[in-house]
Amino acid sequence: MTTLAADVALDRLTHRRVLAIALPIVLSNVTVPLLGLVDTGVIGQLGRPEPIGAVGLGAVILTSVYWIFGFLRMGTSGLVAQSHGAGDAVETGAHLLRALAIAGMAGLALIALQYPLFAGAFALAPASDAVEELARDYMGIRIWGAPATIGLYAITGWLIAVERTRAVLGLQLLQNGLNVLLSVWLVLGLGFEIRGLATATLIAEWSGLLLGLWLARSALRRAIATLRAGAALFARDKLGRLARVNSDIMIRSVLLQGSFTTFLFMGAAQGDVALAANQVLLQFLAITAYALDGFAYAAESLVGQAVGRRRPDRVRRAAILTSQWGIAGAVCLGLAFWLAGGAIIDLLTTSAEVRAEARLYLVWMGFAPLLGVASWMLDGVFIGATLTREMRVAMIQSVLVYVAVLLVLPPLMGNHGLWAALMVLNTMRGLTMLVRYPRAEQAAQSA
Repeated sequence: MTTLAADVALDRLTHRRVLAIALPIVLSNVTVPLLGLVDTGVIGQLGRPEPIGAVGLGAVILTSVYWIFGFLRMGTSGLVAQSHGAGDAVETGAHLLRALAIAGMAGLALIALQYPLFAGAFALAPASDAVEELARDYMGIRIWGAPATIGLYAITGWLIAVERTRAVLGLQLLQNGLNVLLSVWLVLGLGFEIRGLATATLIAEWSGLLLGLWLARSALRRAIATLRAGAALFARDKLGRLARVNSDIMIRSVLLQGSFTTFLFMGAAQGDVALAANQVLLQFLAITAYALDGFAYAAESLVGQAVGRRRPDRVRRAAILTSQWGIAGAVCLGLAFWLAGGAIIDLLTTSAEVRAEARLYLVWMGFAPLLGVASWMLDGVFIGATLTREMRVAMIQSVLVYVAVLLVLPPLMGNHGLWAALMVLNTMRGLTMLVRYPRAEQAAQSA
């Protein structure tokens, strides 16, 4: 593509372009819960409860540890999108190379520290001796995939930034499909039980990384060639910016996760049935996130490119186009939850008590997508503009309001008060970023 044609393509912001970025992400997200169902089903064929519990516990522990490094996905996306928009092919690859270096070091550190990490995890979440032994076997194999898993965060961010979301879908299909096939073969065919399941996941993770590196080979080749020529790809100012962006995102993510954890803990105080009902209803929020993520990712890519091109008008148009689709999706989801929420609850649990309890709070699920869509979409806008400090401050302000509401409403309204507080959190996240939105356009003027 010529430079002129590339410039025209980057400036052309249409609904079709938004959907081209968003829809593969939505389809990709569908494969994530399906993999968990298959893994549980395969290990469940062994006919014993201990392997099922061990896989569930081990997967949660590893996911929680890896999640700490999820900032590499968002940070890489914003930085790469800006370089891509500016037409800086070398820096586009350099951002990925730096992120992969961090991922490699983080993964090796987790491998080296696996024993104290596992010990600490089991101290926080004790299990029976049989389950803990099996979980240690499972995690002891899977931990060797840490560099690959964390590295894939960086590659996914890079692919989103350069609008190659079909490649993201391909990565997910290869990784999850290979995982399923190997799990069935190693567990049910060869009888390797829980070790077979862990090995299947390990092979799939490294296969996904290799495919990701191949997909990004041109950008990485340019970055490595520049490094060999003596360029300071790892200069202090470059690494400093990367550290600032990623540390802000990490703090914001920890606060968000802590808010949801607090919600779960306070739900437990409402009783076992209410706790189970809340867990069922949280799946509605997961569905919302999976559906709206695609449009938020589109905002990351398109806003970031507009900032890189120093086009505040393009920032505004990208934010409006992606948000229109996000709002449309939120309205559809809210209506679907109100109309079919009862049927969804019945699919998720067979307990009559839990079904009845969940229906008491189903009304909140209709409001949740509408009240939360601004926070999802503005997250994408701010990541694209690398306004990560503003995201961090907005999250701190939102959490302070959330805590205040938690102190008042649950004692007065019980579990309804708890859900109301969660709605306030998501609403405040959107409002606190909305008042800062002009800075996204200003970022394009000063880029």
